[in-house]
Amino acid sequence: MQKDCGVKKTGKFDQQKEDSLFCSLSFSKTHNLRLPFVKMEQEMEKRKRGSVEKSEEEKWVHDASVDYKGRVPLRASTGVWKASFFVLTIEFSERVTYFGIAGNLISYLTKVMHEDLKTAAKNVNYWTGTTTLMPLIGGFIADAYTGRFPMILFSSLVYLMGLSLLTMSQFITRLKACNTKICQRPRKVHEVVFFLALYCISLGTGGFKPSLESFGADQFDDDHLEERKKKMSFFNWWNFSLCFALLLGAIVVVYVQDFVSWGVASLILTILMALTIIAFYFGKPFYRYRRPEGNPLTPILQVLVAAIRKRNLSYPSNPALLHEVPYSENSQGRLLTHTTGLRFLDKAAIVEEKYVEQKDNPWRLATVTRVEETKLVLNVIPIWLTTLIIGICIAQGSTLFVKQAATMNLKLGHSFKIPPASMGSVAAVGTLVTVPIYDKIIVPIMRKVTGNERGISILKRISIGLTLLAIAMVVSALIEAKRLRMVGHEVLIAGETEQRIMSVLWLIPQYFILGIADAFSLVGLQEYFYDQVPDSMRSLGMALYLSVIGVGSFLSSFLIIIVDHVTEKNGQSWIGKDINSSRLDRFYWLLAVLSALDLCVFLLLAKRYTYKIVQRRPKDTAGFKSEGVEMRA
Repeated sequence: MQKDCGVKKTGKFDQQKEDSLFCSLSFSKTHNLRLPFVKMEQEMEKRKRGSVEKSEEEKWVHDASVDYKGRVPLRASTGVWKASFFVLTIEFSERVTYFGIAGNLISYLTKVMHEDLKTAAKNVNYWTGTTTLMPLIGGFIADAYTGRFPMILFSSLVYLMGLSLLTMSQFITRLKACNTKICQRPRKVHEVVFFLALYCISLGTGGFKPSLESFGADQFDDDHLEERKKKMSFFNWWNFSLCFALLLGAIVVVYVQDFVSWGVASLILTILMALTIIAFYFGKPFYRYRRPEGNPLTPILQVLVAAIRKRNLSYPSNPALLHEVPYSENSQGRLLTHTTGLRFLDKAAIVEEKYVEQKDNPWRLATVTRVEETKLVLNVIPIWLTTLIIGICIAQGSTLFVKQAATMNLKLGHSFKIPPASMGSVAAVGTLVTVPIYDKIIVPIMRKVTGNERGISILKRISIGLTLLAIAMVVSALIEAKRLRMVGHEVLIAGETEQRIMSVLWLIPQYFILGIADAFSLVGLQEYFYDQVPDSMRSLGMALYLSVIGVGSFLSSFLIIIVDHVTEKNGQSWIGKDINSSRLDRFYWLLAVLSALDLCVFLLLAKRYTYKIVQRRPKDTAGFKSEGVEMRA
């Protein structure tokens, strides 16, 4: 059938268009111009099809997570900030509680329990250390067996039980410290119930803290550019909410404890915690969940065994010859790019011809990804060791700094008195000011300067925090030396001599610098221990971050014991029974020197550190870029 290509008016516009198109094609064919035209049509069709495919791929989250019904999560209705809001809410509640108790615990132990300074400081450090070391157990169980969401729910109920016991110890007559307002020694039953409540809270924190932070970060897809950037902001705003909780705990809760009663404060915290647990549970449909992948330490042990078995083999000339499993066979995780460090472990991925039939035996042959995950874990160890000084310095903020404040002039005006533990709110203000400036101003500028998604690398951020901590210890030493010089000085006022007492406002600089240091060191540690461990160990990674503070608290207690033992031989202990007979300024100088030496070692490690490099999933398997783009920290 042929159409007349002459001028023909039919009155039907669609028919005219069809005839015109047919004639154009016929003309193109006649003049050998049809081929480019058809290619252009095919290209347009291909782009249209690709756009539809991309839109369909964007609709779902392909990062091995599932929704609450076990299905592939829908991107629009799960995860990101709408899910993180529930996580931040319960974290805020828990941190208000923790800081309200920890910040003023040394005052309770010295005033109500009548413990001396050394005993009280050690008890606070033991409790803080236990609270921040228990997450190592809880994080391991969450990653290996229970999953993060069930662990959060269970441990939050244990936490609530501890708060309930703490409240009961203040209200039930038989459990109170004593029936009168003044007593020389509290009842034994009160001591038992009080410390049982505290360590119940420690147990709850053990499962709660590592799982909650990693669960919050899981709400962002690492393979999605926009969500990955939001995840970097998540850690900043996580710490922002944490410091806002510190502010509330150190001012409101501590004020209620000091000027109303510990019982009322405990009751308020118990109710707040119960309400946020309920709210967290109702956010269930919005979350993205990660299934537990079994014991995360087993693959590491398999790599070590396989490498030792093949220790006499030669390295392949091309790293591409090392064994790896394609994405289609390893859909539960991401592949890591081969790195040149710790080459001995690469032997675990060498394929032996005589053991080809045992290719599926992980104790003899490991994948490149498993080898790289083992390298990550081994690289974490020296970084963890060199950041323990952070925990030691931070421990002073809730112990010796508080006792400093208690001996100073707490009056603002004629009537209002600042609770000593409330000075910790100044550190919170330092962090609250620094985090938004860092996230909204410094990071965008540094992204343009360095080309790094984070603005500055994680370890550089931590090194800035270490530098600020050393400065904070120097400032603390100078202010304490000035305070000691004023002790015992008398001045003539209105014809009478009065003792001159230094204002507590002099402590603002050391607390404020400590808060700025936290914005760099602690947030940097959170990012590091989440990002630079294997994906299957992220709760355990958060536990390692918390253990920096926990082990630091224990080391602080140990350092106090050593310093006291050494210095009392010279006649005056640096840390005596009371603060005025001590020389805390010298102790702070010691911490400043240790921080400076530690910073030098950390910078050497950071210079040689190799960051985790993740391959993107191929487009045909998970809807991501097929170029195998590497993601560097």
